[in-house]
Amino acid sequence: MFLTLLDLAGGFAFALSGGTRAVERRFDLFGIVFLAFVAATAGGIVRDVLIGAVPPAAIASWPSAAVAVLAGLVASRARGLIARLATPVTVFDAVGLGFFAVVGTRKALDAGLTPVMAALLGMLTAIGGGIGRDVLTAEPPMVLRREIYALAALLGGAVVVLGDAVGWSNGLSATVGAVAATGLRLTALRFGWNLPRG
Repeated sequence: MFLTLLDLAGGFAFALSGGTRAVERRFDLFGIVFLAFVAATAGGIVRDVLIGAVPPAAIASWPSAAVAVLAGLVASRARGLIARLATPVTVFDAVGLGFFAVVGTRKALDAGLTPVMAALLGMLTAIGGGIGRDVLTAEPPMVLRREIYALAALLGGAVVVLGDAVGWSNGLSATVGAVAATGLRLTALRFGWNLPRG
C-alpha cells in the first residue's frame, strides 16, 4: 500500500512537471493533459514491460491515469500558483524522480532481478517520464546533459537495494531512498553541481 501511494505521488509530481512545461509552451488543454500523462507514466510502462508485468499498471487500472489527468488540469488552471514556485518543472521533476526510483527498484527486486539490475531499472523508471516530456517539447533530455539526474535516481535505487540487504522495512528503505534521490537532485541544482565532461 505504501509503495502504491509513493507510485501515485511520484506520478502526480511528474505529471505536474509535464503539465507545467506544456503550459509554458502554450499547449491547449488536451496537449497539457497528454504531456502530463506521458511524463507520469512513460517510465513505469517501460519498467513493467521489461519485467513482464503486462499490461503495464499505468494503463491496466484507472488510478495512475486519473492522477495524471488531475495533475494536468491543476497545471492548466493554477498557472499563477505554480509560476510562483522557483523553477517549478525541475522541482516537481526532482520529487517524481525520487519516488519513481524507489518504486521501480522495489518492483524489480520483487520480480526477481539481481540487486544491481533492480537499481538500474529503478533509475530507468525514474528518468523515463522526463525523457518523454523533454522529447515531446523539443528539449534535450536532462539525462543527456551534464546535470546530476540519472545519478540521483541511481542513488535512490541503491539505497533500496542496500536497505533490502540489511533488513530494513520496505517503507523505511523507500523513504530514505526517495529523500536521498530528491535531495541530491535539488542540492545539485542549488549549487550547480554537474558531472565532468567526457
